[in-house]
Amino acid sequence: MRFWRLLAVLVIACGLSIGVQAEPVDFTLKDLHGKEHHLSDYRGKWVIVNYWATWCRPCREEIPELSDFHDRHKDTDAVVLGVNMEDIRLAPLAEFAEDMFVSYPVLRSRPKPMGELGRVTGLPTTYIVSPEGKLVAWQEGPITAQHLDKFLERKSRKSKDGQ
Repeated sequence: MRFWRLLAVLVIACGLSIGVQAEPVDFTLKDLHGKEHHLSDYRGKWVIVNYWATWCRPCREEIPELSDFHDRHKDTDAVVLGVNMEDIRLAPLAEFAEDMFVSYPVLRSRPKPMGELGRVTGLPTTYIVSPEGKLVAWQEGPITAQHLDKFLERKSRKSKDGQ
């Protein structure tokens, strides 16, 4: 019983829910320019898939964090994909992204309880996909660049140690 309590505390402390996906996941969504993005196109890198909306204050507050993370990692080991989950016309969404200096691809989806990777019961919701294309973690609520950096650092250390 103590083990399970300790595990629960560790998961909460990490700020991310850890899960294991046996099969690689994939989806295809269009960005603000009409270009299709296939999740599988990003194999070999960590992919941070962030579900958000323009009306969501915590979503707006985490955009600079996600842009910072994306800018520091996009050429090496990770990218951010922002999936907008609202009925909004293209022009206002593009203007919002420009005004917020969003540096990562903004993809369009429809508001629905099941996103492309799983349940989206609140915004923001972030899913983390491994370089092998497997869903490995998710979090409902805001996330910071520091949390993402620590998560990737921990995963990188484990893979170097052979775990």
